[in-house]
Amino acid sequence: MRPPLRNRVTPSGEIISTPQRGLFTGNRGIIHDPATKTLLNRRWSSKAWITCVCEFRGRRRDVMATRSWTELFFLDEATAFAAGHRPCFYCRRDDANAFRAAWERGNGVGGVRAPEMDAVLHLERLDGRGKRLHALPMPLHTLPDGTMVQVGEDSYLIAQRRPLLWSFDGYRSPKNPLRDALLLTPPSTLRAFSAGYRPVLHPSAK
Repeated sequence: MRPPLRNRVTPSGEIISTPQRGLFTGNRGIIHDPATKTLLNRRWSSKAWITCVCEFRGRRRDVMATRSWTELFFLDEATAFAAGHRPCFYCRRDDANAFRAAWERGNGVGGVRAPEMDAVLHLERLDGRGKRLHALPMPLHTLPDGTMVQVGEDSYLIAQRRPLLWSFDGYRSPKNPLRDALLLTPPSTLRAFSAGYRPVLHPSAK
Protein backbone atom coordinates (compact mmCIF):
# COMPACT_ATOMS: atom_id res chain seq x y z
CA MET A 1 0.00 0.00 0.00
CA ARG A 2 1.26 3.46 -0.89
CA PRO A 3 2.14 5.53 2.20
CA PRO A 4 0.10 8.69 2.80
CA LEU A 5 1.41 11.89 1.31
CA ARG A 6 3.03 14.52 3.49
CA ASN A 7 0.20 17.07 3.31
CA ARG A 8 -1.68 16.93 6.63
CA VAL A 9 -1.45 20.09 8.72
CA THR A 10 -1.24 20.38 12.51
CA PRO A 11 -2.59 23.39 14.48
CA SER A 12 0.98 24.70 14.70
CA GLY A 13 1.19 24.70 10.90
CA GLU A 14 3.55 21.74 10.58
CA ILE A 15 2.94 19.53 7.54
CA ILE A 16 3.27 15.80 8.21
CA SER A 17 2.29 12.42 6.79
CA THR A 18 -0.61 10.55 8.40
CA PRO A 19 -3.50 8.42 7.06
CA GLN A 20 -6.24 10.70 8.41
CA ARG A 21 -7.48 13.33 5.96
CA GLY A 22 -9.91 15.60 7.85
CA LEU A 23 -12.87 17.79 6.95
CA PHE A 24 -11.15 20.53 4.92
CA THR A 25 -8.45 21.01 2.32
CA GLY A 26 -6.59 24.18 1.36
CA ASN A 27 -3.27 25.52 0.21
CA ARG A 28 -0.41 28.01 0.57
CA GLY A 29 0.48 28.06 -3.12
CA ILE A 30 2.77 25.57 -4.87
CA ILE A 31 5.12 23.87 -2.41
CA HIS A 32 5.53 20.37 -3.91
CA ASP A 33 7.22 18.52 -6.75
CA PRO A 34 4.51 16.82 -8.84
CA ALA A 35 6.97 14.27 -10.23
CA THR A 36 7.62 12.80 -6.77
CA LYS A 37 4.59 14.17 -4.88
CA THR A 38 6.92 15.39 -2.15
CA LEU A 39 7.22 18.79 -0.49
CA LEU A 40 9.84 21.30 -1.47
CA ASN A 41 11.96 23.03 1.17
CA ARG A 42 9.61 26.00 1.37
CA ARG A 43 6.36 25.75 3.32
CA TRP A 44 4.50 28.51 1.48
CA SER A 45 4.78 30.37 -1.80
CA SER A 46 1.97 32.86 -1.15
CA LYS A 47 0.68 34.89 1.76
CA ALA A 48 -2.83 33.70 0.86
CA TRP A 49 -3.18 30.63 3.07
CA ILE A 50 -6.71 29.43 2.37
CA THR A 51 -9.11 26.74 3.57
CA CYS A 52 -11.31 25.02 0.99
CA VAL A 53 -14.06 22.40 0.92
CA CYS A 54 -13.06 18.87 -0.07
CA GLU A 55 -15.92 18.62 -2.58
CA PHE A 56 -16.87 21.42 -4.97
CA ARG A 57 -19.15 21.14 -8.00
CA GLY A 58 -18.23 17.53 -8.57
CA ARG A 59 -14.61 18.30 -9.41
CA ARG A 60 -11.93 15.74 -8.65
CA ARG A 61 -8.18 16.29 -8.35
CA ASP A 62 -5.26 13.90 -8.36
CA VAL A 63 -3.60 15.18 -5.20
CA MET A 64 -0.15 16.76 -5.63
CA ALA A 65 -0.05 15.52 -9.24
CA THR A 66 0.25 18.82 -11.10
CA ARG A 67 2.02 22.12 -10.60
CA SER A 68 -1.08 24.11 -9.72
CA TRP A 69 -1.46 24.24 -5.95
CA THR A 70 -0.43 21.89 -3.16
CA GLU A 71 -3.43 20.23 -1.54
CA LEU A 72 -3.18 20.33 2.25
CA PHE A 73 -5.67 18.74 4.66
CA PHE A 74 -6.97 19.79 8.10
CA LEU A 75 -8.90 17.96 10.81
CA ASP A 76 -11.40 20.83 10.91
CA GLU A 77 -11.69 24.57 10.34
CA ALA A 78 -10.42 25.42 13.84
CA THR A 79 -7.19 23.55 13.02
CA ALA A 80 -6.82 25.46 9.75
CA PHE A 81 -7.40 28.80 11.47
CA ALA A 82 -4.86 27.95 14.18
CA ALA A 83 -2.27 27.17 11.50
CA GLY A 84 -2.92 30.60 9.98
CA HIS A 85 -5.37 29.89 7.15
CA ARG A 86 -8.67 31.64 6.29
CA PRO A 87 -11.75 30.64 4.19
CA CYS A 88 -11.41 30.58 0.41
CA PHE A 89 -13.39 33.27 -1.44
CA TYR A 90 -13.95 30.93 -4.42
CA CYS A 91 -15.30 27.63 -3.11
CA ARG A 92 -16.47 29.03 0.27
CA ARG A 93 -17.64 32.49 -0.68
CA ASP A 94 -20.41 32.76 1.95
CA ASP A 95 -18.10 31.61 4.76
CA ALA A 96 -15.31 33.88 3.51
CA ASN A 97 -17.59 36.91 3.45
CA ALA A 98 -18.92 36.06 6.93
CA PHE A 99 -15.37 35.72 8.23
CA ARG A 100 -14.31 39.01 6.63
CA ALA A 101 -17.29 40.81 8.18
CA ALA A 102 -16.50 39.38 11.63
CA TRP A 103 -12.79 40.13 11.13
CA GLU A 104 -13.66 43.77 10.35
CA ARG A 105 -15.94 44.05 13.40
CA GLY A 106 -13.50 42.36 15.72
CA ASN A 107 -10.48 44.33 14.53
CA GLY A 108 -12.26 47.69 14.20
CA VAL A 109 -11.64 48.16 10.49
CA GLY A 110 -13.78 48.40 7.37
CA GLY A 111 -13.56 47.71 3.66
CA VAL A 112 -10.85 45.07 4.09
CA ARG A 113 -9.76 43.08 1.05
CA ALA A 114 -8.40 39.54 1.20
CA PRO A 115 -4.74 40.56 0.55
CA GLU A 116 -4.93 42.98 3.49
CA MET A 117 -6.15 40.21 5.81
CA ASP A 118 -3.46 37.92 4.45
CA ALA A 119 -0.74 40.47 5.22
CA VAL A 120 -1.88 40.73 8.86
CA LEU A 121 -2.23 36.97 9.23
CA HIS A 122 1.22 36.39 7.74
CA LEU A 123 2.80 38.50 10.48
CA GLU A 124 0.73 36.82 13.19
CA ARG A 125 1.23 33.20 12.16
CA LEU A 126 4.99 33.09 11.60
CA ASP A 127 8.14 33.58 13.65
CA GLY A 128 10.78 33.12 10.98
CA ARG A 129 9.92 29.73 9.47
CA GLY A 130 8.22 28.52 12.64
CA LYS A 131 4.84 29.15 14.26
CA ARG A 132 4.40 32.37 16.19
CA LEU A 133 2.79 31.89 19.60
CA HIS A 134 1.00 34.72 21.38
CA ALA A 135 0.13 35.52 24.98
CA LEU A 136 -3.48 34.82 25.89
CA PRO A 137 -5.51 38.06 25.70
CA MET A 138 -8.07 36.76 28.20
CA PRO A 139 -8.51 33.88 30.66
CA LEU A 140 -8.54 30.44 29.03
CA HIS A 141 -12.17 29.65 29.88
CA THR A 142 -13.40 32.90 28.30
CA LEU A 143 -11.81 32.31 24.89
CA PRO A 144 -14.40 31.99 22.09
CA ASP A 145 -15.25 28.58 20.65
CA GLY A 146 -12.79 27.49 17.98
CA THR A 147 -9.74 29.10 19.55
CA MET A 148 -6.67 26.87 19.85
CA VAL A 149 -3.84 27.07 22.36
CA GLN A 150 -0.51 25.32 22.86
CA VAL A 151 0.92 23.80 26.03
CA GLY A 152 4.31 22.20 25.53
CA GLU A 153 4.01 19.91 22.51
CA ASP A 154 0.21 19.59 22.74
CA SER A 155 -2.50 21.65 21.05
CA TYR A 156 -5.93 22.22 22.56
CA LEU A 157 -9.26 23.44 21.22
CA ILE A 158 -11.50 25.63 23.36
CA ALA A 159 -15.13 24.54 22.99
CA GLN A 160 -17.94 25.52 25.36
CA ARG A 161 -15.41 27.00 27.79
CA ARG A 162 -13.42 23.78 28.12
CA PRO A 163 -10.13 22.64 26.56
CA LEU A 164 -9.98 19.52 24.39
CA LEU A 165 -6.74 17.82 23.38
CA TRP A 166 -6.22 17.83 19.60
CA SER A 167 -5.10 14.86 17.50
CA PHE A 168 -5.54 13.81 13.86
CA ASP A 169 -8.22 11.38 15.10
CA GLY A 170 -10.20 14.15 16.80
CA TYR A 171 -10.50 15.69 20.25
CA ARG A 172 -10.59 14.24 23.74
CA SER A 173 -10.62 15.59 27.27
CA PRO A 174 -7.19 16.37 28.72
CA LYS A 175 -5.88 14.38 31.64
CA ASN A 176 -4.48 17.38 33.50
CA PRO A 177 -5.36 21.07 33.89
CA LEU A 178 -3.71 23.37 31.38
CA ARG A 179 -0.92 25.60 32.62
CA ASP A 180 1.05 28.30 30.81
CA ALA A 181 -1.01 28.03 27.64
CA LEU A 182 -0.07 30.19 24.66
CA LEU A 183 -2.34 31.29 21.83
CA LEU A 184 -2.02 29.38 18.54
CA THR A 185 -4.91 31.04 16.69
CA PRO A 186 -3.76 34.36 15.18
CA PRO A 187 -5.01 37.26 17.37
CA SER A 188 -6.92 38.95 14.53
CA THR A 189 -8.72 35.65 13.84
CA LEU A 190 -9.54 35.24 17.53
CA ARG A 191 -11.11 38.71 17.47
CA ALA A 192 -13.22 37.58 14.49
CA PHE A 193 -14.42 34.63 16.60
CA SER A 194 -15.30 37.05 19.41
CA ALA A 195 -17.22 39.13 16.85
CA GLY A 196 -19.40 36.18 15.89
CA TYR A 197 -17.66 33.88 13.40
CA ARG A 198 -17.98 30.21 14.37
CA PRO A 199 -15.53 27.81 12.75
CA VAL A 200 -16.61 24.29 11.79
CA LEU A 201 -15.43 21.83 14.43
CA HIS A 202 -14.76 18.11 14.14
CA PRO A 203 -17.72 16.06 15.49
CA SER A 204 -15.56 14.79 18.36
CA ALA A 205 -15.57 18.32 19.82
CA LYS A 206 -19.27 17.97 20.59
